[in-house]
Amino acid sequence: MKKCLLIINPHSGRRHKKFNFEKIRNIFLKYNYDVNIAFTEYKGHAKRLVLSATADLVVSVGGDGTFNEVMTGNFERKNKILISHIPIGTANDIGAMYGYKKSIYKNIELLLSGSVKGIDICTINGFPFTYVAALGKFTNISYDTPRKLKRSFGYLAYLLEGLKELKKKPVNYNIEYYINGEYHKTNAIFMLVSNANRIAGINNFYHDIKLDDNRFEVLFCTLNNQKEIVRSLYHLKDDDIKTLNGFKFYKTNYLKIKFDKPILKGWSIDGEELIDKNEEFEIKIVRNVKILIPNKNIEKLFIKE
Repeated sequence: MKKCLLIINPHSGRRHKKFNFEKIRNIFLKYNYDVNIAFTEYKGHAKRLVLSATADLVVSVGGDGTFNEVMTGNFERKNKILISHIPIGTANDIGAMYGYKKSIYKNIELLLSGSVKGIDICTINGFPFTYVAALGKFTNISYDTPRKLKRSFGYLAYLLEGLKELKKKPVNYNIEYYINGEYHKTNAIFMLVSNANRIAGINNFYHDIKLDDNRFEVLFCTLNNQKEIVRSLYHLKDDDIKTLNGFKFYKTNYLKIKFDKPILKGWSIDGEELIDKNEEFEIKIVRNVKILIPNKNIEKLFIKE
């Protein structure tokens, strides 16, 4: 029988308190897994659990940041483990992209009856992120929103924090960047580097995204007028952001960014803050990182073999 380590973040969402763990164990047994359940006790604990794990499969149960910890721990292992993720956080962008439902029991079934796929994982100065790295206006909302509010109001807590952020004057970053063999200069109030079709709770943020095409998406917002920002964000529900004025979009497998001064806030890496005082950042791809995911959206998310 195979072994699975199930890592649950008890601070993500509220649903774990209602889990029937005997039922969860029985589902894993149905798929020939003896499951060991561990709860994280502090930030970075999931990473440490993965580093010391002896298992055939490690599954994180939590938010996007919990999966990032599991991915980071696996990156540091000499002998990699097959990993996966089941969402119970607030935004759950990764889970929604993979096609999960609301029921933890249904999601375990979807996962264990799924497929192993090789995905592209980006690194920023060597630190991996599973779907997005963001910096600038609005991007701090994911880690600055108080956890107590997220537990009480869910996704609405992010919207409330966004309204507060909207009132603040945006900071313009003067940057130089090297991408697709060319150097550029621009001013930007925020930037996104991602390998995902859902970001910040917005489905189809980009269209026709493939997780294994050796490319990631880069977006710079050059707007600085609050009304223009609100208008652009409103139109996201109907339009692909690549078509909107005030944005520069690229697809690439390498990006180097240099700021003219230290950044004021840390990068948001899969929703958690990465504090890095460097003024230069290098973003690369590590290819064919193995994960187990449900079959539902595989045809849409991966290049056909």
